[in-house]
Amino acid sequence: MSALTELLAARTCLDEAQIAHLQRLVGEWQLIADLAFADLLLWVPVEPGTAADEAGGEGSPSGFLCVAACRPTTGPTAYQSDQVGVRLYGDRATPMRTALTEGRIFREVEADWDGDLPIRREAIPVRFAGHVVAVLGRDANLASARTPSQLELVYLQSAADLAAMVADGSFPAGAERQEEVAGPRVGDGLLRVEPDGTIIYASPNALSAFSRLGITGTVMGEPIDALTSSVADDPFDAKDLADAVAAAIDGGQPASIEVEGGGATVLFRAIPLRPRGETLGALLLLQDVTELRRRDRQILSKDATIREIHHRVKNNLQTVAALLRLQSRRVGAPEARTALEESMRRVASIALVHETLSSSIDELVRFDEIVDRLLVMLTDVMGMGARIRAVRVGTFGDTPAEVATTLVLVLAELVQNALEHGFPDGRAGSVTVTAERARGTLTVTVADDGVGLPDGFGPDAEDRLGLQIVRTLVGAELGGTVQFRRARPGAEAIVTMPLAPRPRVGG
Repeated sequence: MSALTELLAARTCLDEAQIAHLQRLVGEWQLIADLAFADLLLWVPVEPGTAADEAGGEGSPSGFLCVAACRPTTGPTAYQSDQVGVRLYGDRATPMRTALTEGRIFREVEADWDGDLPIRREAIPVRFAGHVVAVLGRDANLASARTPSQLELVYLQSAADLAAMVADGSFPAGAERQEEVAGPRVGDGLLRVEPDGTIIYASPNALSAFSRLGITGTVMGEPIDALTSSVADDPFDAKDLADAVAAAIDGGQPASIEVEGGGATVLFRAIPLRPRGETLGALLLLQDVTELRRRDRQILSKDATIREIHHRVKNNLQTVAALLRLQSRRVGAPEARTALEESMRRVASIALVHETLSSSIDELVRFDEIVDRLLVMLTDVMGMGARIRAVRVGTFGDTPAEVATTLVLVLAELVQNALEHGFPDGRAGSVTVTAERARGTLTVTVADDGVGLPDGFGPDAEDRLGLQIVRTLVGAELGGTVQFRRARPGAEAIVTMPLAPRPRVGG
């Protein structure tokens, strides 16, 4: 739950749908702040007798509480300090109270001085489903006021149109029409188009983006669809943009479209302009994203290459395991056959990790899946699937590849050791691998209900290759410890290791 949601739930009586509308407004309002060169403050009424009504006051509502704030990126801020949590009462709350009760935009005629700064305040009712649920404060710093340029005039007019849409409830779009807010900002490039799709204004950055697409000469008075169709590498991109602009002009949802041309990629976002139900056209924000898309393609190519490498490594390891299996069948000496079979199982265990990585988009593996497949493989290969039940309890979670490769070898040795020595002479039973994550530590217990540890057993004194592998990998690679103990019945091997990857010397 976001901080705004918690604040609104605690300080207001708004329902979920009204709160969701205010969240959508906050998600979109940077656009209005940048066009208006003004700070935006979201005010909610403080009713008498509520927890927020600390200072009292007269009238209903008694005051207003600021629950969110946004500064412009195109001009100076009106406030150096954070305004969230500020409360207004009495005469200072008059603009908000007028906007809330009368449902109209209230503009102060004279600037209000906040210390040394003259501030022009405006209160905009936020309407949802026919009711005013909050007030949007638009506070502009007038300290650097001067004659506005054409760009500033277009920005201010567009901000006024969007403010009117906030007041009549048509901005932002409803939940069923809401797209994920991302993409170009006002400063990246702005077009304003007439209801017939003709461009009536293009900012300097917008002209630069058009130039990179291959559009030269004037764009003023030209239809946006004709311009983009003449340079787009894919005619469907131009058609999608034309459709998005037409939908926005008709009051449809904001839509983002990319157009490629001339070796460049430009992202367009079309926003309806329909204040008070009057069709004024649309705003188009655009951004040159050529370099971003080039990097995206490089990352995708790198990911595909890495997955292919893991796939080939997995295939090679499986081939090696198959060769070891074939060789073991031709060896007459029992000790040599056992050694080859153990090596085959170790190679196959590592292949499981690379098989998982070959289908992943990152270097994290779902280790639970690997453990489950490892248990099935070991019981089947050792011919114990019918009489030994091997299960996993708990979750390992996502594990880095370098940790997974080491940990799967450790588990393979411990489980194989439990199967081989815990259940002699056709004895039935179970092996349980338990994972516990807590406070940055992973504890893995391999427990069996077999015959238990032999008398005089000591892992440091044992010369078995499997136990030597376990001690070396747990201590040197995983930075953890391993201990063995007797259980009733059976035995347990407990591995404790940090969850964070251990830094390597020289790495």
